Order: sequence, then structure tokens, then C-alpha cells
Amino acid sequence: MDLSTAKYLDPKNDLTFRKIFGEHPNIMKSFLNSILPLEEGQFIETISYQDPAMIPELPELKHSVVDVRCTDNYKRQFIVEMQMYWTNSFKNRMLFNAGKAYVKQLEKGHKYSQLCPVYGLSLVDDIFLKEPEYKDQYYHHYKLSHKEIPHEEIKGIELIFIELPKFKPQTFSEKKLRHLWLRFLTEIDENTKGISQEMLADKEIKEALEHLQISAFSKEELAYYDKYWDKIRVEKAAIDDISQELEVAKIKLEAKHKKIEEAHLQMQEMNKQMQEVNQQMQEVHKQMQQANQQAEQANQQAEVERKRAQEEYRRAQEEHKRAETEHQKLIDTAKLLLSLSVDIKTISEKTGLSTKDIATLEKE
Repeated sequence: MDLSTAKYLDPKNDLTFRKIFGEHPNIMKSFLNSILPLEEGQFIETISYQDPAMIPELPELKHSVVDVRCTDNYKRQFIVEMQMYWTNSFKNRMLFNAGKAYVKQLEKGHKYSQLCPVYGLSLVDDIFLKEPEYKDQYYHHYKLSHKEIPHEEIKGIELIFIELPKFKPQTFSEKKLRHLWLRFLTEIDENTKGISQEMLADKEIKEALEHLQISAFSKEELAYYDKYWDKIRVEKAAIDDISQELEVAKIKLEAKHKKIEEAHLQMQEMNKQMQEVNQQMQEVHKQMQQANQQAEQANQQAEVERKRAQEEYRRAQEEHKRAETEHQKLIDTAKLLLSLSVDIKTISEKTGLSTKDIATLEKE
């Protein structure tokens, strides 16, 4: 059959993915050598498959993750997962799987230096980095390295996540074989009308296409194939419902936080106004204290003046009384002299009284 016009299934399905990459070591070797960031001279030469049941499945991800495990001639281990949609637990799940595989290598009495690298490859048919600055970045390589010296690494576990929906052949310049394998995963499905000659020119991709033809599957397998998609749709719908509920809860929580923040700002503004009022009251109180001090000083000064006036008045009265007493003595002296027939002029000279006043005394 002409492969360029044959009818195909989607390679991301559980049935097809396991059949292509889990049963044909040569295809898996080609795929991993093209996709993984392997150093020069460290390409995979041979691989053997492992038991995929080493890690228990998460109940909520029972059908969404398809994994294939293998080891190469360098004893490096590879965990390849096909994830149909993204949840926040996937990164932790892959790290857990890779870590478990890494730890299980070391048997009792063996040295740590005998540990071989573990690569976790997650092919994600979804987008998990949705920020605008990552819109063209679909290949994400995680490894343990020094923060300030990136080339200083601790070898052991490396994780690679590929966001398949972001892969656009026309906008990327890739290694040719990686480019073709990613096209194989993203372009081939039940609606494929034709296969490019570039893909057919590669031996392993051509073989993968042969295994992917609808005619290569039994009725039972095709029924399983359809049932798998049904399960994925149900799981994704459930996840979407939960995500929507979480989003609504998040919006409500953000709204509540916003109100709390607004109330907090209002409280701060009120506190600021109260502080200003307190400062004004303190200033008024200070002014009142100063006015009271000034009034007290004025009262004290007035009291001093009043006492001085009283003293002056007392002295004036005493002086006046003394003057009256002296005047009376002079009058008595004048009367005595008049009785002795002393002339008025002489009496005036002796007493200081006027002749008129003495004359008045004489008539009395």
C-alpha cells in the first residue's frame, strides 16, 4: 500500500503509542536520539524495554498518561510519557518516576559512582506555559545545575517536557530528525490526507507509519482505540470542570482579597487622617497651654500691680492722715498764740498758715 495516501491512526493514543514506541527498539532508539539533549558521542546504540508498572498510577490520571520505559547500552534509563492534557501534578509525577528509577539502580553494597543517568521525556498534547513570553518555546529541558555557574551540573536526572501544540514546523529551525519526529506526532491522525516525502525518506519513521496504518489493527484494537479517546474526553471534561470551579473560586478569592486590600487602604487612610487630627489637637493643646501660661503670667503681673497699688494707696492715706494731724497741730498752735494776743503775721510766720486762715480762726 502507498504510505503517502494510506489511512492512519493518531500516534498519541495509548494503543498506537505503545505499539510504535514500546514494541520496536529501533524506532524508539531513533526517536530518543533525535529528541533528547544527548552529548556528542553518547547517542543510544541499543535499548531494551523495562516493566512499565514500576510506578503506581495516579487514579485521576489513569488514562491520560501513556509511558514506555527502556535502558540503553550505557545503562542509562529512559522514561517516555505521552500526556494528553496537563495538570500541575505532571511535573512532580515525572520527577518522582525518574527519582524512583534512579534510586532503584543502587543495590546493597554498590557505590554511588555506579549510578547511571535517568532521562524523563514527557510529550504533552497541551500547553502549560501560557505566558506570552513563552508562546514560541515548546522544548523545556530541566536539570540540576549551579545557579550562578550554569555549566556546573550534578549529573543524574534530566527531565524534558515538550508542548506539542506549540510546535510549528514553519517557524522553527530544528535538527532534521527531531523536526520529522515531532511532525509525526503532531500531523498524523485519522484526517491525514498525505505524507511528506521527507518523512517517508527516514527508515524508522517510515516503519512507524506502516505500524500506524488503520489496516494494521484488528477490530478489537480499533474498538479499544476509540474507547481510549472516549475516556480521555471524559477525564478532560472532569478536569476542565474542576479547573473552571477552581477558576471561579480563584476569582471570588481575588475579589475578596481585593476588598480586604481596599478596606486595609481605607483603614490606612483613616489612620493617617486620625494622626493628622491628633497632630492638630496636639498643636491646639500646645497653643492652649501657651495661652494659659501667658494668662497665668498676666494674672501674676496684675496681682503684683494690684498689691503695689494697694500699698501706694495705704501709704497715701497714711501720708494724708499725717498731713491732717500736722495741720491740726498748726491750727491748735495758731489758736494758742491767738489766745496769747500774738499778732496774725507773727503766727503765720511761726506756723506757716496763711493770714486769712488765722483770721478765720480768730473769729471762731
